[in-house]
Amino acid sequence: MSAGWFRRRFLPGGPLPAPGPPGPRARPGPRASPVPYRRPRFLRGSGSAADASRRPDARPVRSPAQGRSLPWNAGYAEIINAEKSEFNEDQAACGKLCIRRHEFGAEEDHEWQVLCPEEFLTGHYWALFDGHGGPAAAILAANTLHSCLRRRLEAVVEGVVAAQPPMHLSSRCVCPSDPQFVEEKGIRAEDVVIGALESAFEECDEVIGRELEASGQAGGCTALVAVSLQGKLYVANAGDSRAILVRQDEVRPLSSEFTPETERRRIQQLAFTYPELLAGEFTRLEFPRRLRGDDLGQQVLFRDYHMSGWSYKRVEKSDLKYPLIHGQGRQARLLGTLAVSRGLGDHQLRVLDTDIQLKPFLLPVPQVTVLEVDQLDLQEEDVIVMATDGLWDVLSNEQVARLVRSFLLGNREDPHRFSELAKMLIHSTQGVEGGPTGLMSYDDVSVFVIPLHGQGQGHSGH
Repeated sequence: MSAGWFRRRFLPGGPLPAPGPPGPRARPGPRASPVPYRRPRFLRGSGSAADASRRPDARPVRSPAQGRSLPWNAGYAEIINAEKSEFNEDQAACGKLCIRRHEFGAEEDHEWQVLCPEEFLTGHYWALFDGHGGPAAAILAANTLHSCLRRRLEAVVEGVVAAQPPMHLSSRCVCPSDPQFVEEKGIRAEDVVIGALESAFEECDEVIGRELEASGQAGGCTALVAVSLQGKLYVANAGDSRAILVRQDEVRPLSSEFTPETERRRIQQLAFTYPELLAGEFTRLEFPRRLRGDDLGQQVLFRDYHMSGWSYKRVEKSDLKYPLIHGQGRQARLLGTLAVSRGLGDHQLRVLDTDIQLKPFLLPVPQVTVLEVDQLDLQEEDVIVMATDGLWDVLSNEQVARLVRSFLLGNREDPHRFSELAKMLIHSTQGVEGGPTGLMSYDDVSVFVIPLHGQGQGHSGH
């Protein structure tokens, strides 16, 4: 696969571009041209990206031009950071997933055979990618992840549409007791979709690693994805972006943030199992504060990977090393470097002035939450809000929900109200006097507002 293949764009509201067959693993070749910096295609006609990047003091909010419809009439808006970098490191993608029915051919060639050239299953896809170390990883993820997901879903589509997925997708070598095994494990069709999402994230991570190495670039990104399929909404998150369901009487988190603090036990256990990853420079143990030389021999509180509580230990010289996870809250850093513990990319990332790699500690696998849209008694104001962490830095779930309810109730006749709502949420992060918090976000902010009413049926069937 060439770097140019990943730069193709797609028009939201129509089908996402069809993937080619899975090819052999790419080998590093001559240095390719860098991934070009572009904003999402659906922002065409909404203003100049160059103006946005050159005038950080103006901080213009950008949204799709009126008349450009996103899937489910979703709203979108974004704002560039004030001072972090020249470019907006967030990226976004959305479109229709057209899944065809496939099966493996002869065992000796393992080639895909298309059984049904028409769409067998359709769904919709919205995604936000928050880049760090440059925009390249986020751009590649926006251009790639949906194709990885489509391939993974097409490979298991028979299991996706079955009431109970078969143990084998081939008619050969099926044991009569297989259905019993599937039932005993409690495996459902939605578990097959979750598995496809997890595999797609891993595949996309590998693609990003190869592409950035080939072009001599670096960086990574978080990924937050929502997929509508067969009356369910799957929210997959790897990083610190967030999605919530907002209803008239309910605010429901649909994702959890993955930071060095929230994944402390996994990260510490990895360091315990593979101590060579720390190269003798870090201690995996957690202490309430950074220890100093005069703490030697003292009894101090600590905890290890197997502990949820705290205990005491006598400080040894090895405990004075830099902590594996340093700081707390928004300031917590993995190996003193990175504020997230899951995401895509970062294959070349190393601790400053060392050869210690961070990638072994970073998981590309998302956590997936399933929302049974068809089972909800939906009202016109019921929406999903997806946003990068720049929004959640200054607004809580409850504050966002209050803003959403108030705005939608007062703008019922506006056909563009969901994009206007996305813009309003961003304006609420700009420290406006009298705003929800008065606080200003200096991070990039990207927001999708996805209306649910009338969308669960007829949009994702076969």
